Amino acid sequence: MAKVIEIRVPDIGDFEDVEVVEILVAKGDAVALEDSLVSIESDKATMEIPAPAAGIVQAVHVGLGDAVSEGSPLLSLLLQEKPAVAPPTDTPNTQPPPPPTQATPNTQPPPTPTEATPMSAKQQAIAAAGPTVGPRLPPVAPSRPMPSVTHHASPLVRGIAHELGVDLAQAKGSGRHGRILEEDVKAHVRDRMQAERASLPMPIRDAPDVDFSSFGRVEEVPLGRLRRTAARNLSRSWLTAPHVTQHDEADVTELESFRRQCRAAAAERGLKLSPLHFVLKAVAVVLRDFPDFRSSLAPGGESLIVKHYVHLGVAVDTEHGLVVPVVRDVDHKGVYELAAELAELAERARSRKLMPTDMQGACFTISSLGGIGGTSFTPIVNTPEVAILGLSKLDVRPRWTGGPDIDSGGGFEPRVILPLSLSYDHRVIDGAVAARFTARLARLLSHPANLLL
Repeated sequence: MAKVIEIRVPDIGDFEDVEVVEILVAKGDAVALEDSLVSIESDKATMEIPAPAAGIVQAVHVGLGDAVSEGSPLLSLLLQEKPAVAPPTDTPNTQPPPPPTQATPNTQPPPTPTEATPMSAKQQAIAAAGPTVGPRLPPVAPSRPMPSVTHHASPLVRGIAHELGVDLAQAKGSGRHGRILEEDVKAHVRDRMQAERASLPMPIRDAPDVDFSSFGRVEEVPLGRLRRTAARNLSRSWLTAPHVTQHDEADVTELESFRRQCRAAAAERGLKLSPLHFVLKAVAVVLRDFPDFRSSLAPGGESLIVKHYVHLGVAVDTEHGLVVPVVRDVDHKGVYELAAELAELAERARSRKLMPTDMQGACFTISSLGGIGGTSFTPIVNTPEVAILGLSKLDVRPRWTGGPDIDSGGGFEPRVILPLSLSYDHRVIDGAVAARFTARLARLLSHPANLLL
């Protein structure tokens, strides 16, 4: 007999109420194992839910725009029937099947007082046995310590406090015997709002609402969820972390020559080396010497949480928006291994198959515009990280080969220059330390042999 199973949203990390953005099957469709069924979009990525088995779609339980979480039903699938296996006929089983176990009334006499078991044990036995004949014993509530302080308030006031998110333990009661009144809850909310408003350096006002259609023809295009999420995160980072950007240049002439020599070996592995792969390796080395750059501010801002791992986020441009998959343990991997892993992550990002765990755990981020152009830019720190490195397009520039004195001899020669833009959280990193960071990185990139030292 054919079996119908219900396919639900699998483990998607800590995300809830993710949006269904695409339904790839319909009722009556035949699907094979691992075929994509629906696409869901979280705050950071879009992923496709595959079929756990082959079968026929019986019903689709979601629609476009629905919000789903882990365990939400997606569709019903009629599994493909397998050929039945005939039972052996040479030794038929003539024994009748054992009768089903049935609950029988307890005919034993009740235990004497000296034989009585504790009540909790008896209740546990009754719960384990399921329904029985005879009256049930009332359950005993587990003992819990009573709170030492009771905050007196009427049910109406407690409901108002719950609706406004007020902890009654923090509100001051002005009623008789310290009873908390409705006015006390509202006063607590006003005090909190005034304190938060006073903590802002300046009032933040929304942009003016302009009717652009009065100037000509307009079109309103909704932003995708990835872009909306990125806008919120970037705004929060820009407002909470004081940004400074340090610009520098790395002479990568020898590194580029070495990269070209490795093209054939990389092609045999099915890889294409880019300057970014060498920058990943160099940044991992520099982060060992500058631990503050792989840290985060602890809640309250009184200490630093320094990470003893080197997981690097790499910004990937897709048609749906910017995503930042994470390459883990960069300091323990070679350039070829990094190139293969980054290529696989970038392909999954563009095909919207990244999982939330693929974008978590970074301690430092790299954003490369080298394939597009530009001479420098100011990337925004991906908080709670404290720094981000921007790479611009390689450029051939003349460089003086002599000493600081122009009369000391020397000349100009063409050199390959990589522009570096390091943005950092000034609460954690000082300008002098940032300059040392980029100078150390430039020295490492000046020759590939430096990455081995």
